[in-house]
Amino acid sequence: MDQKALPELLGLYFQTPAFWKEMQNRASGTVLRRKTISDTSFRAIPFALPPLPTQERIVEVIGAVDDRVTALDFEADALDALFRGRKEKLFAHYAATGTTLPIGEVLAEVKRPITVAPEAEYRQIGIRSHGRGLFTKEVVTGESLGSKKVFWVEPGDLVINIVFAWEGAVAIVPPEIEGYCGSHRFPTYRRLDGGDVEFFRLFFSTNIGTGLLASCSPGGAGRNRTLNRKRLMQSPVGIPSAQEQQRAIYELQAMEAHIAAVRAEADGLRAVRAALLSGLLDRTIEIESAELGV
Repeated sequence: MDQKALPELLGLYFQTPAFWKEMQNRASGTVLRRKTISDTSFRAIPFALPPLPTQERIVEVIGAVDDRVTALDFEADALDALFRGRKEKLFAHYAATGTTLPIGEVLAEVKRPITVAPEAEYRQIGIRSHGRGLFTKEVVTGESLGSKKVFWVEPGDLVINIVFAWEGAVAIVPPEIEGYCGSHRFPTYRRLDGGDVEFFRLFFSTNIGTGLLASCSPGGAGRNRTLNRKRLMQSPVGIPSAQEQQRAIYELQAMEAHIAAVRAEADGLRAVRAALLSGLLDRTIEIESAELGV
């Protein structure tokens, strides 16, 4: 190259799929993790270098997008800290002032056993730790389930992964999860008093709630710490009035929704950034149009 390449621009190019595709094509070796590329092959990777003023403008445009993503991430983290602090404060207050009841007087396990048909197909759920919700698994046949006991789950169920309850593996089945099932390791619960089960989803995501799940999960680490459901149902919890429960749910859900929206905006901007960077470097996007958008 006769003209100068800005180090910042090269750093951006090294982040693109086009660069890594060239790296993979030019690397030698048979084992993916041990493939290497020679200095000569690395230097031979083609790169259409724009004029220096254009390089500077590309770096500036991508830098502006990066600054916005960083600001959104910072905002989401700050909101999340406020949310967690508010949630802890509320449930600590309820523990001190609410009506103390065994959980089993407020929640009841609901079982919907399935008679598995070998030729039928079944869709199963999984539960993430740390209150990160449900995920769905690939469809399986009844034959592949074998003797595994499975139960229907329904929208609105509170579901606990008894193997990782001590890590806060608790979720509520959302409206879109219909016609799914879970194993016997995922017991489901409903309110006995007509209240909103969301109150307990929020409670189990606090330090107090997760601590309670951990204390009811004796044993060593990992899969040896199975939740003792009977002990959990006997455990006392502070329950405020129905009106206060609903007020807290609305407040905390609104905070969660705001955090999710900010994180979604940051993720969307990251996707835009990746497409914008590739387009600017391969000249399918003009720098002038990119500058208008930031």
